[in-house]
Amino acid sequence: MRIIGGIHRGTVLTDVGAGDAAAHLRPTSDRVRESLFNVLQGGRFGDAVRDKTVLDMFAGTGALGLEALSRGARRVTFVENGPVAARLIHDNIAKLKRRGDTAIIKTDATKMGFGNKDDRAGLVFLDPPYGKKLGLLALESAMEMGWIETGAIIVWEENSAQPAPRGFTTLDSKKYGDTWVTFLRAEV
Repeated sequence: MRIIGGIHRGTVLTDVGAGDAAAHLRPTSDRVRESLFNVLQGGRFGDAVRDKTVLDMFAGTGALGLEALSRGARRVTFVENGPVAARLIHDNIAKLKRRGDTAIIKTDATKMGFGNKDDRAGLVFLDPPYGKKLGLLALESAMEMGWIETGAIIVWEENSAQPAPRGFTTLDSKKYGDTWVTFLRAEV
């Protein structure tokens, strides 16, 4: 697994190893990540990455958020409760020397127990364990606690296309192998 584009292009990220079965680590493949960022920066949504604050929920290895930093995102907050995954994110942040523009919140993404008043996310990556309906809970929690700005683009990975919950509009859904990516816009 490596960074595909931007200033850290080609940097190999920390190996997942045995992973963290409890956290269901399933890193987004390089091919899917490249396709996602082509959509996000290809003009259809403007440039949904550059100068944005990013919220990477169920962050796993942190590859999506780190790819966004490499491509010009301003700041990334990683939300992950798995101890092995949190350590992988920490190691990958150190490898890229990006401690100053990242934060790791070790909590259950479906229960964002504290609010965010400072810097709401304009881009959200949502990559929950497939088929467990955790993505909707996490999205609702993040909205309720003030983590997502109006107009934010949400990139939701699942094993099927996801319907837009109340307060969001579906922009597109794409299938990459066994993965469906649904692009949403926050309307509230």
